[in-house]
Amino acid sequence: MSDKLDAALIVVNYNKLPYTRLCLESVLASAPTFAHIIAIDNGSTDGTRQWLEEDFPALAQARGVRVTVIANDSNVGACTARNQGLSVARERYIAFMDNDVCARTRRWLAFLAEALEASAGVGIAGPKLLFPFEPFCIEHAGVGISRSGRVKYLGRGEPRDAPGHQAARDVQALISACWLMKGEVPEQIGGLDEVFNPAQYEDLDFCYRARSRGWRIVYEPRAELYHFESVTTDGSPDVNYRYITIRNGLEFKRRWEHVFSREDGPADEECRWLALETRPIEVTGRPPMVD
Repeated sequence: MSDKLDAALIVVNYNKLPYTRLCLESVLASAPTFAHIIAIDNGSTDGTRQWLEEDFPALAQARGVRVTVIANDSNVGACTARNQGLSVARERYIAFMDNDVCARTRRWLAFLAEALEASAGVGIAGPKLLFPFEPFCIEHAGVGISRSGRVKYLGRGEPRDAPGHQAARDVQALISACWLMKGEVPEQIGGLDEVFNPAQYEDLDFCYRARSRGWRIVYEPRAELYHFESVTTDGSPDVNYRYITIRNGLEFKRRWEHVFSREDGPADEECRWLALETRPIEVTGRPPMVD
């Protein structure tokens, strides 16, 4: 495989420059890396926009990676910003990544691409996401949805090598903190539905829309990345995320209850949110990348 995949990475940023730097520098250190990185800045005031426009392109150029920076004057929401990225992505594969995610396995992108090519019907592949500190427990290994519409992060809090999460499998959905999809998927179903702005449930809705058109969603455990969790939405005091989560959850249920109510998802009692310790980058430092 070439040192660059015919793939575009879409990363949305709103402040949190240390996380954005770690995210994108880890992407450039991946093998292969992306042919095209599309960074959307949602009105950052901490120097993120300047770093993206002035410093990052030179780092990317050293790897032969093309960079597009879209600078919004305000925080337009994750759905709108990602759709801006989709509007300029022309590559065979397209990835979403939150700016509080960084690579663990150097070949993670290759593993996700292999998962997509394993079958013509696979449309979206997601990695194993880990907490970025020892013992690197699982943060997310796919999404399960109960018949009443409750959501479970599969594997959450379990050991990185837990037997139940070591094999690739189809899942009901993935979170868009990191996934790779075939370009045909958004071409066919459109982008994220901006009714879910600024965020929450837009990724689950996208997965169900893809599945309704015959695409499979898969979890690929060989691809491992770290997720600091909730950094992307933290620090937006003008946004009531509790209200938005409830509102968007009800909209998701209204749209897709006729599907998940007939699926063999987790039981309701398994879907209680497991609040686990998180640590900021100032405490963890740069977590290790492995071959």
